[in-house]
Amino acid sequence: MRSFSMLLLTLIMSCITMAQVKEEWFPSGLNIKPFEANMLEPKTGFSFMSENRLRLDISTSQDFYKKEDGNASLSFGGDLFTFTRLRSESDFHFPVEAIDYLFGFNTGYKVVNQVDEYGFRLRLSHVSAHFVDGKYDLQIKNWSDGDSPRVYSREFIELFPFYKYKGFRIYGGITYLFHVTPKNIGKEIYQLGFDYYMNWLNAGIFVPYIAYDFKLNKIDSFIGNNIFTGGLKFGKAFGKGISLSYSYFAGMSVQGEYFDRKETYSAIGINLDF
Repeated sequence: MRSFSMLLLTLIMSCITMAQVKEEWFPSGLNIKPFEANMLEPKTGFSFMSENRLRLDISTSQDFYKKEDGNASLSFGGDLFTFTRLRSESDFHFPVEAIDYLFGFNTGYKVVNQVDEYGFRLRLSHVSAHFVDGKYDLQIKNWSDGDSPRVYSREFIELFPFYKYKGFRIYGGITYLFHVTPKNIGKEIYQLGFDYYMNWLNAGIFVPYIAYDFKLNKIDSFIGNNIFTGGLKFGKAFGKGISLSYSYFAGMSVQGEYFDRKETYSAIGINLDF
């Protein structure tokens, strides 16, 4: 009788455990939400920069598979990004000067508790950069501003662990470039940042937010990039919606063709969050 009771208890516990496991192909939303101030995130929108420059991002990230076991979730997905720099001219013309492409795969793991959560995102990606016809000056029959195209390419693996408490999320990051051109770019990148959505304000259909990202990368020597952004998110704080933002950037250019050029600018942007 005791053996039968133990067997029955084991079967019941196994059924309970199995009932907690949920598998889904192509789930809606992302298991790990993009880090707001990090530049290499899926963005669909544009930013009006200083000096008649614009940045247009058309990119997406999709989870292919997600497995939930109790309060833990594991996902596998893919990324396909474009980051484009344009120039504003009269008659509503916006010549495209430079574009960067990113594609790769990611996996995410997250544990959600009552008021906090923690986990990580791991990505394997490729980035390449190119000048476009808007950079070419037809009058002088050459590339403008004394620039000329150069090969920029990198393949990398990155790990971003994070911890989130209510609306505040902090993260660290380490990126290793196992192949990179030009060769004077260092192979390690270190990051630290946060995003904070002020849900407690109960503002209605929008949520104010602020975010900051610090990136330490090496181009001959180590140099830091600082990005601060803040604004209003219409929709879900860590979900779908539209963001209106102000951003301040100081550091080396995020465009690969300008990788060794220091830039400081402010930008007003709009982004669609999926």
